Amino acid sequence: MNLPDPRNADILVHVNGELKPRAEAKISVFDSSVQGGDAVWEGLRVYQGKIADLDRHLDRLFASAHALAFAGAPGRGEVKRAIFETLKANGMNDGVHIRLTLTRGEKVTSGMSPHWNRSGCALIVLAEWKAPVYDPRGIRLITSSIRRNTPQCLDSKIHHNNLLNNILAKIEANVAGVDDALMLDIRGFVAETNATNAFLVRGGVLCTPHADSCLPGITRGAVIALARANGIETVEKNLSLTEVYTADEMFATGTMGELSPVIEVDGRRIGRGARGSLTERLQTLHASWVRERGEPIR
Repeated sequence: MNLPDPRNADILVHVNGELKPRAEAKISVFDSSVQGGDAVWEGLRVYQGKIADLDRHLDRLFASAHALAFAGAPGRGEVKRAIFETLKANGMNDGVHIRLTLTRGEKVTSGMSPHWNRSGCALIVLAEWKAPVYDPRGIRLITSSIRRNTPQCLDSKIHHNNLLNNILAKIEANVAGVDDALMLDIRGFVAETNATNAFLVRGGVLCTPHADSCLPGITRGAVIALARANGIETVEKNLSLTEVYTADEMFATGTMGELSPVIEVDGRRIGRGARGSLTERLQTLHASWVRERGEPIR
């Protein structure tokens, strides 16, 4: 098995209260995540024995589950225990990414209706050794033809597992030979990439799209808070592609990749085609933030 990190070959995965070897970590074919992508999830990072912004992630997980009317969800304490048990069982305390998934649970028969879910939710804690996934020198994007969901269709504030529009956008990026795809909303304004939130720097002002058709990401929120606390003018506004192409700097944010400079979009060089000074400053501030504010592994 050719893995990005060979240490992940022998990990233990927490599935419905049990730690299981990777090869045995399975979910029922009747589970709602299999039947209809009916699940919610969070991505967490571990830094020097601490989980960054754990409570904010759990707040979003439980809010998403409530919005989808999940029944029989585990409590916050139970979820935390499962996370800590998984990390300790794998000897993990740094350089780790956790995929935390909560599904509506197993159905008694296949079908769409939650009426068939009678066993409560299923919880999965998948922790892997994983460094930030993007090239630190910068990433290249194209604009996808796939539009990001509007709240009229599927509210992006629900952090759900039904990610097909993001996956279709990522396929376009793969075909184009770039790192990711920039997704627009149905009005043609920038929403986010297929995997991250987006920020521009124009004339010393930090700009990011309204959280209407994009996920209000945890890292996004941290960057906005850090920028404002450090005297950096920050605005949420509609952003057009022309504003992207002519930006002084651009970067993407997310738990998986932290802050990643964007150096090219649709063949247009962004700024000087390298990480900008404000991006670098915010990377430094964020690196301190996640290490100071993390919850210790217990």
